[in-house]
Amino acid sequence: MNNFKYLNTNFINLTIVSIIPFLIWGPFFPDLIVSISALYFLFYVFKNKEFYFFNNKPLIIFFIFCIYCILLSIFVAEDMMLSFESSLFYFRIGVFSCFIWYLIDKDKDILTFFYYTLVLCFSALVIDGYVQYFTGFNLVGFKIPGIRVSSFFRDELIMGSYLSRLFPLLFALFLVKKKQNFEIYLIGLLFILVDILVFLSGERSAFFFLNLSTIFIIILIKEYQKFRLVTFIIAIISVFILSLNSSKLNQRMFKGPIEDMGITNNSKEFIIFSNAHDSLIRTAYNMFKDKPVLGHGPKMFRIICENEKYATGVYACSTHPHNFYIQLLAETGIVGFSFLFCALVYVIYTALKQFKTIIFKQKRHITDYQVCLLAGILITVWPLVPNGNFFNNWLMIIYSLPVGFYLQSIYSKKS
Repeated sequence: MNNFKYLNTNFINLTIVSIIPFLIWGPFFPDLIVSISALYFLFYVFKNKEFYFFNNKPLIIFFIFCIYCILLSIFVAEDMMLSFESSLFYFRIGVFSCFIWYLIDKDKDILTFFYYTLVLCFSALVIDGYVQYFTGFNLVGFKIPGIRVSSFFRDELIMGSYLSRLFPLLFALFLVKKKQNFEIYLIGLLFILVDILVFLSGERSAFFFLNLSTIFIIILIKEYQKFRLVTFIIAIISVFILSLNSSKLNQRMFKGPIEDMGITNNSKEFIIFSNAHDSLIRTAYNMFKDKPVLGHGPKMFRIICENEKYATGVYACSTHPHNFYIQLLAETGIVGFSFLFCALVYVIYTALKQFKTIIFKQKRHITDYQVCLLAGILITVWPLVPNGNFFNNWLMIIYSLPVGFYLQSIYSKKS
């Protein structure tokens, strides 16, 4: 019986951890695993009356936000059924984060499962990505799209996003794992290669997020601070050399964004990120001004942006305005916007408390492990960078992972 329970636990752990490689394949299987896990965990919580998993401020606020979005879909959205696609089952993301918390409490071995899975996936992308960069084709024959390395993601240019958003979780698990010296050197090499590969992906937001989370971590951690600083400096020097030797990469990652924003050409009008982003953001802002409190309803930007009343610029319409905060202002109003803004305030407040303890040499407010997880949350709630659709399944699954680990470390009875 004990062996059966052990096998059952390992099966669940492996199933959940399989999300990491499945995210490279696409959103279907990760979303299926998340949805089934959420239903299973809800059944478990109600059956065993273990409601303490949901009895914490972050989850309560999140579930209020979900209910609010559903109400908007019913009473505000022009197309209720389309809006429901984003709002109706969005709560599963929070439930899944709690399920991660539950699994860690039940069996700490899942931390090791996640760690080695992340290392293997990152290593596979590093090997395949550099093969694609130097030969023009990856290991299974996918051609490099232009100058941007995509590896197994093929024409969907999100490899950099995958690496940058999961990197803080990898670093957090690296910190709590028992390590041999040779493993530290191998992970250091992996970190350097990942940093450079994100640059080679040509994803400007991903490169920014990776640098932001790395600086955040270096400033606020104690153990392995110099280790990460050295690997980061080596990577930055390598990126600088690559940019000098590749005018196309330099244009894509540095010169292009500066020129797009009108900084170097003495333009009287400031452009937000690029002409396309500027148009989308200004269109969304016009939508917000029309319905500032409640917005137009989840997933409604793609429909209403075509309205001449709101559309502006050269590229006024898309599936979303490419910024979480602007999207929430347009679709959920100032009320929905405030939920995400509160998360940003929490991250900044916690980071400042941690920084204060460092300056005054007091007991640290949070552990190094928690700092890394908080860095993963920071790049989710950071406002001043273009990003994807707030209700996108692929993105939300990635974002839910560090939240689950963080909740367990803060609120768990077994921490």
